[in-house]
Amino acid sequence: MGENEIREALNRHWAASDANEFDIEHDIYREDAVLEYPQSGERIRGRHNIQASRVAQPNRKRFTVRRIVGTGDLWVTEFTLAYDGRPSYTVSVMEFLDGKVARETQYFADPFEPGPSRAQWVERIE
Repeated sequence: MGENEIREALNRHWAASDANEFDIEHDIYREDAVLEYPQSGERIRGRHNIQASRVAQPNRKRFTVRRIVGTGDLWVTEFTLAYDGRPSYTVSVMEFLDGKVARETQYFADPFEPGPSRAQWVERIE
C-alpha cells in the first residue's frame, strides 16, 4: 500500500470515527492490531475488541483532524476529540503492516489556560 492509499485510508477512518460508523472506522486495523492508551495504562488486543470498546463508549464524541503526517509505515494524526462537547487534544501514532494498522498509541491532553508570563509572545489559536 502506497502513501497516498494510506492517507486515503486514514481520512476514511477519521471521517467514519466522527460519524460513528464503527465498521468503516475499524476497517483500517489488522485482526491482531494492538491499541494502547499510555495515560490510563490500557492495552486492547484485536480489531474486534478495539471496535467493541469504542461502541461501548457512552459519550457523544466528535473528531476534528488538525493534520496527518507520515511516511512508509509510520503515521501520526493530530486531532481534537470532543466527548460531549469537552475537547481533548489528541495524537494518534499508527504503525502499518501490510497496509493495515498493526499498532496504535493514542495520547490525550486537556486544554489549559495560557501562562501570563509568555503573553507578549503568544498568538492565540482557535
